[in-house]
Order: sequence, then C-alpha cells, then structure tokens
Amino acid sequence: MLRLLDGEVPPPFEVRRFLPLPSLSYDTPGCHIGVPAERDFGAHVDQTNYSVVVDERVVVKWLTPPVPLPHPALDVLPHLASTGFPHTAPPYAALLAGSRLLALVTGYLPDATDGWTWCVDDAEAGDTAFAPVLGALAADLHLTLATLPGDGGGAAPRDHRPRAEDALGEALALTGGPDGAWLETVAGRLRAELAPLASTGPTPLIRIHGDLHVGQILRWRDGYAVIDFDGNPTVSEADPYQPAARDVAQLTTSIEHVAQVAVKRRDLPAERAARWAAEARALMLAAYEGRLAAGGRPDLLDESLIRPFEVEQECRELIYAARHLPRWRYAPMGVLRNWMENP
Repeated sequence: MLRLLDGEVPPPFEVRRFLPLPSLSYDTPGCHIGVPAERDFGAHVDQTNYSVVVDERVVVKWLTPPVPLPHPALDVLPHLASTGFPHTAPPYAALLAGSRLLALVTGYLPDATDGWTWCVDDAEAGDTAFAPVLGALAADLHLTLATLPGDGGGAAPRDHRPRAEDALGEALALTGGPDGAWLETVAGRLRAELAPLASTGPTPLIRIHGDLHVGQILRWRDGYAVIDFDGNPTVSEADPYQPAARDVAQLTTSIEHVAQVAVKRRDLPAERAARWAAEARALMLAAYEGRLAAGGRPDLLDESLIRPFEVEQECRELIYAARHLPRWRYAPMGVLRNWMENP
C-alpha cells in the first residue's frame, strides 16, 4: 500500500497526497529496507472500518466497504494540512478507485487512547480538567473549517427541522419494547424541542466535522487530537455546510453518554455521574465560546440551537444502536430519560 503511494499508480487507482509520507526505510546504513512492520489495533478496539498501523508511524484506514464519492475527508483533510491545523493526526494521502474511496493514510499518534476510554476514566475519577481543552480544540477546528473555500449559503435562514423530525420518526419506528413505549409518551415534548430549528436566522453555515464526539478525540503523548472526518453514519447526502452548533451539540451529548457508560460499566453512582457531566459540559462550552471570541468569530455559535440539535442527536444515537450496535441503546435512552424526567 505505502509503496503504491510513493510510486506509479496503476489504473484504476488514484492517490491524492496531502502531506509527504515519512520515510519507512530502516536507518542502519547498508541494511536492506525490508518491509515495515504492520499490526492492527486489536479486537478490543471498536472500529467501523479496519485500520493498520505501519512501523508505528503511519495508520492506513481501509474503508469497509469502500465509500462512494464525494467524501468529506477529501475536502477537509487537505485543508487542515494546508493551514497547519495542529490538533489532528497528520493527513498524508487518500487511495481511490474510480468513484470510491478505498483508504485514508494518516500519522500514528504514540500512546493514543480514544475518548471512550480516557473520558470514562475521568468520569469515574470526577476529573473535568479535560473539558476546557476540548472546548478550545473544537473552537480551533471550527475557526479553521470556517476558512475552507466553498459556498455554504452564507448566513441565510435555513429550516433544519425536517431532518430532525425525520430522525425522531425513525427513532420511534426502530426503538421497540419498553424503551419504545416510553419514547412514544414523550414524542410530543421531543418534537416541541425541535421547533427552534425551523428557522436558524443569520447563523453562519460552515464545514463541520459532522461526527464530533469524544470517541473521535484521542488523548496521546503530546495532548489531544481530533480524528475521523467521515461524517455522521446515520445521515446520507447531508449538506456539509451546517451551523457549528451541530458539532457542539454532538460533543456535549457525548459527554452525557460517557456518564451513562461510567454508571453502567464502572458502577459510578448516577448522581455523581450527572454532576460530573453537567460540570464538564459547562466548562467545555465556556472554553469554546471564549476561544471563538478570541478568534474574532463569536458569531459562529448560536446557543439557541444547541438543545434542539442535542435532541436530534439522541434520536440519531437510537438509530445507530438499532442499525449497528443494539447494546448501545442504554446510553441515549439514559440521557433522554434524564432530560424528560428531571428537567
């Protein structure tokens, strides 16, 4: 694969290069270059796709199955590379075949742990020091993506409610048993929560991450990094230009999901988990808004859209659970029950 990226590319393959690949030859003079050692991440890592680590320096993520174009990473990764955005794995290249994306090649981040591990550890310990860092990272990402060339429709009013109501309808249809029965009893209240999405007013539309949750944030040897610019797996043909609040809402709900995971898997008392999540959310949002203001773009966030986008996101979590990971249902259901029963 890596030799293909560095040499001639036979048809029907195409390579799009973002940054120069590091040399993977052995350093000892006179030593045969050999074949760089490869390994996967192991069965303990939950992956939608299949990733291979090469020589502890490069990660090749094979999309399984290959994804039809257009793909958001092919716009976002070269922009992050060209602007020098520091809070991600270095994006090196993409491998395509015809109209499909086969693989993405990025840098390997030493000692990296994904957010469903490190953030649950922090919840169990009651530690919220990560939250301001995440808020600043998300703001830096949005400030960078806001400069990505393209026409997002400016700040024209847009109706985001149909997409959200479709998600609620699908969640209701796919969620069975006692959870589904309870969801039906609060469907009217949830639908009312989506009303502010009918007209977003002058909110700027920018390229967003599209699937920004703590699982996409690695804690590694030198800090934190955001990864996986593949978009939301429960949304097809979504407009890549969205209010920044959509990413923010997914990040805040993921903190609440971490609390649910800590309750279920670490026996953290529910009250402690709820207090931790509330504090982490507040610290993250304050840091996010402060960083936008420092960057001269406080207008990127419309706070009135956070809650309705959060409701839509919980519906999408239920859709994801029904389609891909049934055991995950407890997390969005726990969050929704907290919202509806403890307003």
